[in-house]
Amino acid sequence: MIFTIFIALIAIQRLVELYIAKQNEKQLKMEGAVEFGESHYRWMVLMHLSFFIVLTIEVMVYERKIATLWPIWLTLFLIAQSGRVWVISSLGKHWNTKIIVVPNAEVVVKGPYKYFKHPNYLIVATEIIVISLLFNAYYTAIIFSLLNAWMMAVRIPLEEKALKTHTEYSTVFKQK
Repeated sequence: MIFTIFIALIAIQRLVELYIAKQNEKQLKMEGAVEFGESHYRWMVLMHLSFFIVLTIEVMVYERKIATLWPIWLTLFLIAQSGRVWVISSLGKHWNTKIIVVPNAEVVVKGPYKYFKHPNYLIVATEIIVISLLFNAYYTAIIFSLLNAWMMAVRIPLEEKALKTHTEYSTVFKQK
């Protein structure tokens, strides 16, 4: 029961985020934004969707229960969620699940972007591990941590190239 409620709440959160991303995408494209990395995006979406499917299968098939250390995992999850909100609010209309860049846009260096170039990816990596361990889904934690690392090895260089090519990203982050 706890697992079902927890996953349902995350699903609702993700749907709200997709709605925000779609609205931001429309606005940015009206401002002349260009999308990059379209070929890998569907694989990233499939990976994230598969995470929840595999997690659910592992929890049900192996009858996983909530972890003994659940207070720690839940606290880390809530910290990650706070970070997620911080990222979305810091990027504002520029936040998206896709790589969408407005040529010559001002580079965001507030919020978590003062400290990390790609804080959202750190948050996603944390969520994959913490959500899995919250329900003792060790196989899911390992498999999807590896898949996410591979996806980030593809995505981050594409995002860096797009930002460096179309904004003052290199100059802004060279100063840091």
